[in-house]
Amino acid sequence: MQIHSMPQTLAEKILSRAARKASVHPGEIVTCQVDLAMIHDSGGPRRVGPILRRLGVPVWDPERVVVITDHYVPTFDADSEQILALTREWVRAQGISRFHDQQGICHVVLPEQGHLQPGTLVVGGDSHSPTGGAFGCYMFGVGATEMAGVLATGEIWIRVPETIRLEWRGAFAPGVVAKDVMLFLCGKLGMDGGRYQAVEYAGEAIGAFSMQERMTLSNMTAELGGQAGLVAPDEQTAAWLRERGADPGDWSKWQSDPDAAVAEHHVFDASQLTPQVAAPHSPANSAAVEKFASVVPDVLYLGACTGAKLEDLRAAARLLQNRKIRTGLEFWVAPASVKDREQAKQEGTLSLLEEAGAKLLPSACGLCAGYGPQRLGPGQVCLSSTARNFKGRMGDPSAQVYLASPLTLAATALAGRIADPREFLKDVA
Repeated sequence: MQIHSMPQTLAEKILSRAARKASVHPGEIVTCQVDLAMIHDSGGPRRVGPILRRLGVPVWDPERVVVITDHYVPTFDADSEQILALTREWVRAQGISRFHDQQGICHVVLPEQGHLQPGTLVVGGDSHSPTGGAFGCYMFGVGATEMAGVLATGEIWIRVPETIRLEWRGAFAPGVVAKDVMLFLCGKLGMDGGRYQAVEYAGEAIGAFSMQERMTLSNMTAELGGQAGLVAPDEQTAAWLRERGADPGDWSKWQSDPDAAVAEHHVFDASQLTPQVAAPHSPANSAAVEKFASVVPDVLYLGACTGAKLEDLRAAARLLQNRKIRTGLEFWVAPASVKDREQAKQEGTLSLLEEAGAKLLPSACGLCAGYGPQRLGPGQVCLSSTARNFKGRMGDPSAQVYLASPLTLAATALAGRIADPREFLKDVA
């Protein structure tokens, strides 16, 4: 391939490679080779399988397909049992070896199993697939029909996006995490602020985030309305991938050129951001945590791919150590992956949460997506670490769901009302 002949953004560089072109420009429609496709049990084999049968074709390359079960696990009725059985049979029939059955939420399992590499084009069968952008991949979600096309041909057409750069300068204060960043951005820019373009998170404050925190940023690009959410890879990215058996490749070349044109460039002062909460029924209904001090939840849900990874569990446990949650509060914890769950158990993080009064739930999508028996009842008020709080998504349509970070959830568990975690962090060693 020729060297890029003009300054390009990270998104343009990745798509140039996938399209086998020296360069691409925004608005251009290109056909790209897909490096990896990820599907799960809900939108996967039961949807794409019949399409491929009608076309009379197998999966184009079983080694480039990852299947993860996370929506209908653990099984809770005859339908969920049938869906999992269908998924397993389809995987066997297609000869797919990268199958992770009941190992946690796909967006967390995919990178932790070493399937991502900077500079690659990855397509996922779920709206939160932009999570892969935390590793310098161009990853986005598609529906079942388009995914069937990918599985049949190994290709997809893309209108090259513009890039919206969101730069955070300085450093975030203690108690402020990636979830607060995304809730703030949803409120500031709106749920169409990403305009289905490539959103790139930049600045020293973003660089200081851990990989799991960056995953939260990229994941919630879906709530901003972006197609992909990118964080340029760095030494931390490479080390994280190597630890999980992945080859980061020549990661250093996957950076936006300093003089590459972007559609929008927003600059924020990280030191000014405070913990955020989003009111029902939209992540865009966000404001500083103190605005919600009178809200008394019935249920706290520490779960989902944006709120129950290992570092999220650790953050909540650190605040709850040697303390008890308020009487009358239900505190449900669903670790995002089995691997994170096992690590949290080994190091004592889970026991700290349980000793404080938390109830452990399976590592699956569960309540976040409204799957399984654990659902919100009529009129219940929930403070959740999930990415979305749409009406009826987590249970009864009359339930009220607020969104916040794992730290804010832990503070609320202690206060019995929505509380600023900074009130309690000062007492934590």
